[in-house]
Amino acid sequence: MKDNEIDQWQFLLDGGDDEEIVQAIDNNATYVVMKDDDLAATFTISTKQSDWDRELWGEDSSTNSLYLHRLGINLNYMKKGIGKSILTWIESSYQGEVKYVKLDCVADNIKLNNFYKNCGYEFVGVTDSFNKYQKKL
Repeated sequence: MKDNEIDQWQFLLDGGDDEEIVQAIDNNATYVVMKDDDLAATFTISTKQSDWDRELWGEDSSTNSLYLHRLGINLNYMKKGIGKSILTWIESSYQGEVKYVKLDCVADNIKLNNFYKNCGYEFVGVTDSFNKYQKKL
């Protein structure tokens, strides 16, 4: 990411959230997408708000929302539709179970913001330099 000047997840690259990442894996909330023996993508989803979600979105105990975190596509698989396919899978898998899929990204990551808009996610605001998006299912 650094070599490709992608300014996303700097906190994670510096070792932040390691404990939360391990917990998400232990809770079976983190998924991997494999192409043969290659890790093509990963993402984490949860109906339970993390501390980060509460900071960005406010307290929500309704479980009407699914929170998407750390959607990452291996650079070798970018621009092949994997990200959009993952979002479509998430939306169809949780249709009828939750009302919204919510996510955030760095506000100045123009490519990623455009990606979410092009996938039908609605921009709903900015908190602490992070754009918030949601899609009603």
